[in-house]
This record gives sequence, structure tokens and C-alpha cells, in this order.
Amino acid sequence: MLRDTSSSTHLAQAQPREVFAAIASALDARVVGQRALTERLLIALLCDGHVLVEGVPGLAKTRAVKTLAELLEADFHRIQFTPDLLPADLTGTEVYRAETGTFEFRPGPVFRSLVLADEINRAPAKVQSALLEAMEERQVSVGRASFPLPELFMVMATQNPIEQDGTYPLPEAQLDRFLLHVQVGYPAPEAEHEILRLARDEALHASSDTGPGQRAPTAAIASSAQVFAARREALALHMAPALEQYIVELVLATRNAGAYDPELAPLLRLGASPRATIGLDRAARAHAWLAGRGYVSPEDIQAIAPDVLRHRLILSYQARADGVGADEIVARLLARVPVP
Repeated sequence: MLRDTSSSTHLAQAQPREVFAAIASALDARVVGQRALTERLLIALLCDGHVLVEGVPGLAKTRAVKTLAELLEADFHRIQFTPDLLPADLTGTEVYRAETGTFEFRPGPVFRSLVLADEINRAPAKVQSALLEAMEERQVSVGRASFPLPELFMVMATQNPIEQDGTYPLPEAQLDRFLLHVQVGYPAPEAEHEILRLARDEALHASSDTGPGQRAPTAAIASSAQVFAARREALALHMAPALEQYIVELVLATRNAGAYDPELAPLLRLGASPRATIGLDRAARAHAWLAGRGYVSPEDIQAIAPDVLRHRLILSYQARADGVGADEIVARLLARVPVP
């Protein structure tokens, strides 16, 4: 069962840090053994960014984002991406009203605050283009009209790293729109024991009206206004000019890796874009803010750099042939770029 973090009445008047501490505690109570995932979700929420999660099925990816939506007083929708999915299945469509002789737009599932795009790489290019507009422009275009998405809007997409049959590689432009690319692994053995106890406890205490296999919804503890206030605080966190330069040098190192390690030069075709610089700055601030500090440290930048950079590096054929991944390249650059 969910731990009692604080009363709703108290949290309505609480400071943003206190509210997010309560959200983190509630997430950890419901999503056991995936602390890195839940922390990255909160970082993306603070940065107004999107998250791409890679992991095998059954690792609580859907549970995490659905629980977060419940805790935020935000509506949630899960979209199962398939090869036959159409853009209108995502964005909505115009419906003809015979009584008025006009067309009326009926919004699709993307018009939610938190959207889970499950197995995102199974949908064809037209669907990816529609989602790309929603992620970047925060709007949906149908015909000649454009419709704004909710002010609080975040996409969490999932990919299966093993099964690749019937999938479409995501375009680099779309990958660059994800703030973070999080890799999720199996929980530790002690966490799996806790998962067993939690599942049994939820089954025993489920409300009679939730139905078989369903769990009682989590009580919301944060409003959109509190999320926006937290974003302003995180964005205003102090960062020394030397650390800003460190972020720039890390991103520049991905474009000129040979200057730091000659062995890396033939492994990279393309480095990270300026969007990575912006994302690393904001994510490092959010990481420090969640830790309760009033300043950013080099450790904050280093902790979040792999999630910000791994999907933005385009590896060469030699890297793939040698079995060198983006994580190894990022780790080697972090070890060689001087820390202020």
C-alpha cells in the first residue's frame, strides 16, 4: 500500500521541494526497485522535457508514469504503437455534424498531460511525424487548424531493446527531442521480494469496485501550479560559470572526441546538438534541486550526462563492429574532460 507521505491539505500549502519529496516517496512506494527511473521522470517533469525509456517488458515502466499522473492531478493515456497505427489515432480527427453542416474536431489521446507511447518504434513515419510536432511545438495540426496541447505535457516513450522485428528506427530529429534516454534493468533481488509483497498487499486491499487485476487509484498530492513553481525554482538554481563552461566542453567533446582520446575519433559520426547543452544544463539543475541543494555541483552534471547524451550520439560502423556503445564513449569523455 501507498505510504502516507502527508495530508492533501498540508501539501496544498507546501513548498515545491516538500511537494516533490512527497511525490518521490509515493513513487518509490508504488514503483519498487526502479529508483533511477522514477528520479529521471521527476527530472524530466521539472525540465518540461520528454523521456525515452528502454527496457524489457515487465519493469514497471507503465506503472511508473501512470502513478506519476495520479500524483499530479494530471490525466494520463497509454497509446500502444503498432505498424497499422494512423496519425489520426494519435492526434484526433474531424467529425461531420449533420445538424449543423460543419466539421468538429474530436481530440485524440495525445491531448493528455502525461502520454505513454508504448513501443514507440513500432509505428510508421507518418505517426512519428505527428508525435514529433506534438513534442516540439506543443500543438497538433489537423487540416488548416492547429490545436494547443495542455500546458503540462510530457511524453514517456518505451522501446524493447531485444525484439526488433517489425520496428522502425526513430529519426535522429525525433530522438533529439527527448530530454533523457533512460535504460531500465532488472531490480535487485531484495527489491523483487518487496515487489512480491507489494503486489500481494495491493491484491488483498484492492477496492471492490476496481475490478479484477486493477488497483485503487493513488490520491493526487500536487497541482499543475505547484509543478510550475518547482520548475521555476529548479531553473533559477545557482550554477557557477565554470560549470556552465564544463557543460559546453562536454558537449563539444562529443563533436571532437579525437582531441580528448584519439581512439574515439573513428567511433563517432556525429556529436550532440546544442539542444543537448540546454538539456544537460536544465537536467543538472533539476538533479541538484531534487537532492535539496541550492547549487549545482560537477557530480550533478556527471550523474545525468549519460541519459542526456546517449541517444544524441551517432556512432560509426566501426563502433558497432567493435561493440562499442554510446555509454562507453560518454564515460570515456567524462573521464577526460577536465572537471572545474
